[in-house]
Amino acid sequence: MRILIADDSDAVRRGIIGLLAAEKDLEICGEVASGEECVRLGRELRPGLVLLDISMPGLNGLEAATVLRREISEIRILILSQHDPAVLEPSARAAGADGCIDKSRLAIELIPKIRALRG
Repeated sequence: MRILIADDSDAVRRGIIGLLAAEKDLEICGEVASGEECVRLGRELRPGLVLLDISMPGLNGLEAATVLRREISEIRILILSQHDPAVLEPSARAAGADGCIDKSRLAIELIPKIRALRG
C-alpha cells in the first residue's frame, strides 16, 4: 500500500517513517507539511492511504479529508491527533476519514489500524 504522510511536524513524519520502515508491503510515496500540499499531492500520487494530522496550517486535516474523499473516493484516510480519538471520531468520519489515532499511541496502533483498513 502506498502511503502519503501529512503532518506539519518533521519529527512526527520521521517517526512515522521509522515505524513503517520494516513493513515491506507499505511504501511511503510522499510527505507534506500542510493541508493544501496534502490535497495537491494526493491528487497527483493517488496513494492508497493518507495519514493526516488534524492540526496543520492552511487547510486543517478535516478540511483536507473532505476534499480528498470527494475527489478520490477509494482513498483511505486516518486522522492523527493529540486529541482524544473517541471525541474526534464522529467529526473525522463526517469529513470522510476511516478512523483516528492518538499520536501518543502511534507506535502501538498505527500498523494494526493500517492492516485493518486493508481488509
